[in-house]
Amino acid sequence: MKKPIPWAVALVSIFYWGALIWWQNEALFGSVTEQTNQNAIVALVLSVFYVAMLLLFFTRDTPESISQIPFIGKSIKFFVWLVFSFGVTAYCIWIDVEAVAVMFVGVLLMGLIAAMALCCLMFRGEESSRLYALKRFVDVYPSISKPEGHVRFNQKLWTTVLVLIIYFAMTNVLIWGMSGTALDIFSGFRAIMAGASGSIMHLGIGPIVTGSIIMQLFAGAKIINLDLQDSNDKQMYQGVQKLVVLVMIPVESIPQTYGFLTADPVIVESIGSGWANFIIVAQLFAGSYLVFLLDELVSKWGIGSGISLFIAAGVAQSTFVGTLSPLPAAGGGMGDFSVQNPPSGALPMVFYMFRTLSNSDMVSQNGFEVMLLTHVNPLAALFSSVVVFLVVAYAESSRLELPLTHGKVRGHKGSYPIRLVYASNIPVILMAALLANINMFTLLFWSHPTLMTVPILGADGAWSIAPYLGSYEPGSSTASDGFAWYASMVNGVQDWLLPLLNQQGDIYGHTLWQIMLHVLTYVTLMTLGSMVFAKFWIETTGMGTKDVAKQIERTGMQIPGFRRSPKAVEKILERYIPPVTLFSGAFVGLLAAGADLLGTVGNATGTGLLLAVGIILRTYEQIQKEQAMEMHPMLRQFFGAD
Repeated sequence: MKKPIPWAVALVSIFYWGALIWWQNEALFGSVTEQTNQNAIVALVLSVFYVAMLLLFFTRDTPESISQIPFIGKSIKFFVWLVFSFGVTAYCIWIDVEAVAVMFVGVLLMGLIAAMALCCLMFRGEESSRLYALKRFVDVYPSISKPEGHVRFNQKLWTTVLVLIIYFAMTNVLIWGMSGTALDIFSGFRAIMAGASGSIMHLGIGPIVTGSIIMQLFAGAKIINLDLQDSNDKQMYQGVQKLVVLVMIPVESIPQTYGFLTADPVIVESIGSGWANFIIVAQLFAGSYLVFLLDELVSKWGIGSGISLFIAAGVAQSTFVGTLSPLPAAGGGMGDFSVQNPPSGALPMVFYMFRTLSNSDMVSQNGFEVMLLTHVNPLAALFSSVVVFLVVAYAESSRLELPLTHGKVRGHKGSYPIRLVYASNIPVILMAALLANINMFTLLFWSHPTLMTVPILGADGAWSIAPYLGSYEPGSSTASDGFAWYASMVNGVQDWLLPLLNQQGDIYGHTLWQIMLHVLTYVTLMTLGSMVFAKFWIETTGMGTKDVAKQIERTGMQIPGFRRSPKAVEKILERYIPPVTLFSGAFVGLLAAGADLLGTVGNATGTGLLLAVGIILRTYEQIQKEQAMEMHPMLRQFFGAD
């Protein structure tokens, strides 16, 4: 039986309520009105009551006499939480309008996170992991139910198409009440985040991927003591991951809303800044949660992964536009072309330049430099895009075939394919999302009105180390110095090659050696990070040696010359799967970073294009596999389908 950890419980409690007191420092101890002081005290009292209530819900079952009440008995805890939330909302409406931020962020959100942490640290069960303390919450978490039987291919296909249509529709639903001067923190990572700036899809898949990163890092570091080979432990892991995603949605949306996604002044004047920002947060939460449900719907009822499909759809759209768009690069109508304002598409630009300028004009007016390097979609980017497509297509088709024979049926042979890109493109998604989160949080601590005053991390806080973490120019979402800049994406030749050729440094005044260090740091992080996430990914998704050995043994197959035993198969697989996993992670990370150095058409980024090509090829193979299983039902057993 596990025992509580008193020092950790005390540390979490001090951190949570200390953060609340620091937040409300002026209202509690400053020269303010008596009403403001009382409202701050009310917030602290409510936080204590709220955390105690959640701890009771997490650690105690609902009494049988209450659970048998019709309609609400089994969900009585949820309804109590809902009533408390509505009570907090009513308090903010009629008593203290300015308390919206501290009540919803400080009490409801941070209180939930603190209660979950305290519940795990106070766990007394006999299970292998303290995460089982959240089992009561995981069991009632709303989710898409699994199909009870086999889902036909046509149904899967139409479900996937419908989800894609809904996704594109959501990218065109603008956030109501947001001003047109809002700053997009994820502007450089749009292709990977699969979102649309200013829409309810503003966060894209960011919270989902971030939740996956956190859980994989915890599992890989053995902080989470779960055996993912065990069905109960794996179910708990997936359930807690959903909770982390639910928490990450407001964690990513709230700081952006209260710092960069500014509300429309007209709306602020009518309902107040607190409620105007809350409405924006609510829309971001709804959009992100819908994306989460759509991803789950595709995984259970469709083909492939929803996250992958969203990324591929967005990148394909931007690549198509960047290659073939006939519109002027700097804006205007179809007739507003000039040498300084050619068509924005790479191919229309080439045709226009050669049709308009002679060879001598191309030399004197730097036409070749424009076409190759400085255009919105230069030929270097088009070349890079083609190379990435061909390399990924070749790598996806390269595989090692492990021969198999049936233990009981003589002459029945088969093989288990170990791909060159064994861990697929998921490690690159995770690594790119990690870099995007680094950029987001360093920007928040640098320029967010509240977070910049946090000690150590904040730009204006005591003992600040913010300049070393990342500094930003006013109005910019891209780091100009610090670790965030060195780790940031190198977006095309204009970021490194042109400064080197001109021997003048970049727009931020960095020296040539700093620019090269930036390139080296980014390539190294993408390569090593993808290797680490590749290792974690196969272990948490049933692609490790133990899982594959059990899968082969379950189908009655064995490796020729070896006895039929999972242990024997596992030893053979150990020779191939771990090295191929690390190689595939390094390969996709290096390829993505290399494509980023040259740039891609449509500003899809090398990482985004790499992901899109791999996703499209994998989806095509998945469709072929689904069709084969439809025609040959016995194959479903081999692939582990229902």
